[in-house]
Amino acid sequence: MNKPRVAFLGLGLMGSGMARRLLGAGFPLTVYNRDPAKAGPLVEAGAAAAPSARDAARQADVLVSMVADDNAARAVWLGVNGALEAAAPGAVCIESSTVSVGWVRELSAAALSQGCEFLDAPVTGSRVHAAAGELNFLVGGPAGTLEKVRPVLAAMSKTINPMGPVGSGARIKLINNFLCGVQVASLAEAIAMIERGGLDRGRAIEILTNGAPGSPIVKMVAGRMAARDYSPNFLLRLMAKDLGYAGTEAAAHALTLETAAAALKLFQKAIAAGHGDQDMASIVETLRQE
Repeated sequence: MNKPRVAFLGLGLMGSGMARRLLGAGFPLTVYNRDPAKAGPLVEAGAAAAPSARDAARQADVLVSMVADDNAARAVWLGVNGALEAAAPGAVCIESSTVSVGWVRELSAAALSQGCEFLDAPVTGSRVHAAAGELNFLVGGPAGTLEKVRPVLAAMSKTINPMGPVGSGARIKLINNFLCGVQVASLAEAIAMIERGGLDRGRAIEILTNGAPGSPIVKMVAGRMAARDYSPNFLLRLMAKDLGYAGTEAAAHALTLETAAAALKLFQKAIAAGHGDQDMASIVETLRQE
């Protein structure tokens, strides 16, 4: 059987790796990125590049968006030369960006009015997992729609997790990232306390990462903080965005995320200090400099 034609919108740290996995799996692929230079390596590998999201969407059976936030997603789907106006009836639109639940619901309604099907399918994992095809998809939407595109998602992932109706994927992703952000912020404070207190940092980190606090993200980020390696793996400014979206979603359910709010202040301080486009581990630098 012929594989579905895929339009991939957004070629950042995550999107470029995901698109390359689709290409390697043999899917006919058209890519679009606001900065066309990022499409070059994929074109060399066999993808077609489109000058706009609208052009990328023409003739596509499946459209996947992986961009930074609500504003970027709105622009790529519904903006001038947006993808949705060119999507064919019956095409499946997949929002894989980490965005708000409100935006997901709006986009779902717009896609359905266009005669398309829709899934919100954000992912857990980092740039490394995207490149290796080891992401975990968190999917909101109809089971039948998921089955139609399962081979597409499988090419990019280790697991595919149905979470419930539209919006469920976006909601659990925000919960996931808020927990990660709180851990990274608290780890930054812990390392600052270790260093200021004169402890052997390597030994102290070994105790923490091998003990009860040693979650996978703590283990990963602790090494980057110790080495001051802030080459982008997960951008600091995007974690701040996710904490903000999580707080808004919680407020819609009459809940205040106090720990997320405290972590967000530390991330915002790091952004103000110029660390926004570095890895989120760089949050520790503002505490080191106080």
